[in-house]
Amino acid sequence: MPLDEYAAKRHFENTPEPPPGKKKSKSAANPYICVQRHDATRLHYDFRLEIDGVLKSWAVPKGPSLDPAVKHFAAHVEDHPIDYGGFEGNIPAGNYGAGSVMLWDRGTFELLGDARGAEQIARGDLKFHLDGEKLKGDFALVHMKGRGKGNEWLLIKKRDDFASPGWDVEEHAYSVLSGRTQEEIARNLPARKTKRKTAGASDRVWQSDRPAKKTAAAAAKPATAAVKSAPRKKKRTLTSGA
Repeated sequence: MPLDEYAAKRHFENTPEPPPGKKKSKSAANPYICVQRHDATRLHYDFRLEIDGVLKSWAVPKGPSLDPAVKHFAAHVEDHPIDYGGFEGNIPAGNYGAGSVMLWDRGTFELLGDARGAEQIARGDLKFHLDGEKLKGDFALVHMKGRGKGNEWLLIKKRDDFASPGWDVEEHAYSVLSGRTQEEIARNLPARKTKRKTAGASDRVWQSDRPAKKTAAAAAKPATAAVKSAPRKKKRTLTSGA
């Protein structure tokens, strides 16, 4: 099965990562793309494309780029479930891939050419047009055949209207889901903003327990206000500097 390797590496009772499920894209014409910034043993970016009901995945140490002059190494790794495309949070120590995970980008993509995604991957030349919140335009993943373990690919930005020479991925190190930095995610701090709309994939929203924490905080505010209001009635005759 496509997700057997993913499941074998994880103990879902100990990690918030989603187990393999039956969730599928609502529209085959607009498959999902996401990039997750993963601060594990080494910081890297996980580049994921929805193909044939799973997220085909590549680990990109230097991250994606809009600069067509760079060709970044991308290691082809195990498929991930569709649900993983909205994951952001912390994988506890002792688990596979332990560390903080940021949803760095998300959106949709369109394959270029007549061949299906699986066929393009099999021949080692996958071409697609991205419509993400940060990444846009034409890209290619090219297999470096005859190298090492056999999972060595290159992620390349094509020259088009979205190309940006000198573009630095680290200047965009914030979550498209929560607005948080990697450190804020690692510290489990609340989201900076509420953002539900994505680039062509508004149904892809990660649900967490953070609203419950915010609700609790909001519930405490009236009590705090009441404590402050009581002294005011007793100190009407005092100066405002009290």
